[in-house]
Amino acid sequence: MRIATYVHNGGQHAGVVSDDRIHPFADDLDARAVVALGLDAALALGAETVAHSAGVPLADVRLLPPLAPASVRDFVAFAEHVEGVRRSVDGTGGVPEAWYAAPTFYFTNPHTILGPGQDVPFPADSVARDFELEVAVVIGSDGHNLSVEQARDVVFGYTVLNDWSARDLQSREMKVNLGPAKGKDFASTLGPWIVTADELEPYRDGDGFLDLQCTAAVNGEVVGRDLLSNMGWTFETMIAYASRSSRVVAGDVLGSGTVGNGGCLAELWGRRGQQDPPPLRDGDEVTLTVEGIGTLTNRVTSAAPAPALPAVRRRDPAAARSAEVARRAGVAR
Repeated sequence: MRIATYVHNGGQHAGVVSDDRIHPFADDLDARAVVALGLDAALALGAETVAHSAGVPLADVRLLPPLAPASVRDFVAFAEHVEGVRRSVDGTGGVPEAWYAAPTFYFTNPHTILGPGQDVPFPADSVARDFELEVAVVIGSDGHNLSVEQARDVVFGYTVLNDWSARDLQSREMKVNLGPAKGKDFASTLGPWIVTADELEPYRDGDGFLDLQCTAAVNGEVVGRDLLSNMGWTFETMIAYASRSSRVVAGDVLGSGTVGNGGCLAELWGRRGQQDPPPLRDGDEVTLTVEGIGTLTNRVTSAAPAPALPAVRRRDPAAARSAEVARRAGVAR
């Protein structure tokens, strides 16, 4: 089953995509509410929805992000990506030993999620603009300290994720050993819909990985192609790790991290020692396609310039504390 969120005749709805039509859920159920039913109940609801609704042509609707995520964790599960991007962003090579210890992730912004066909407003001061081709898993029920086996039971479905990246901002801020922050949180794209987990089971290999072909193109020219099964960890392992000493909840989205072999421009820049292909520019169209899920296309634009910030305050903390102690002693006398 494929679940989409869309606009039709001025109203926002969620529904089931079947062939070339979309069938709205009754009672204005949104996608988050359907996901929270869990996979089995959602599949039953979807079958009933298609059976009792004529639907509308998919060509007559405007797709939105398939759901409003409860949170977005983005992992980094492809060693080939790590090696190439490290060279580009911080000038170091190789894969850090810590990467092999656990499936590392960061939290990104659930409030700047875009959908298929929407323009992506990069920060106006960024010139090293990049895309990232990922697959995201959508969580269908809550969990805490899950085992890998238990994590499989909370998988609801999958969607395509483009983790847009302002590499120049990312490079600067990660020198503070935090982030990425403003290099990432301006936009992420999800879509075109959520494909429920049962549809992708035929692609699962003997080790539990999904053997899906992933392709990235800029202005119609393919720049990257990889297999999702080149991940270092399964989605179930990443879910289990995310829930460790913490919680995952229905509607959480977990990104796979960027595929290798040109899943983003920065990986290619790091390997080639130059910005080839060039950074994204206003008007460029990026198209990500994942076998079994679908295609996601967005156009790059520039946001309005942000207001200036005041310069950092530089002071000697020890001198300031001593001066304050002296001031307070004077007041006390």
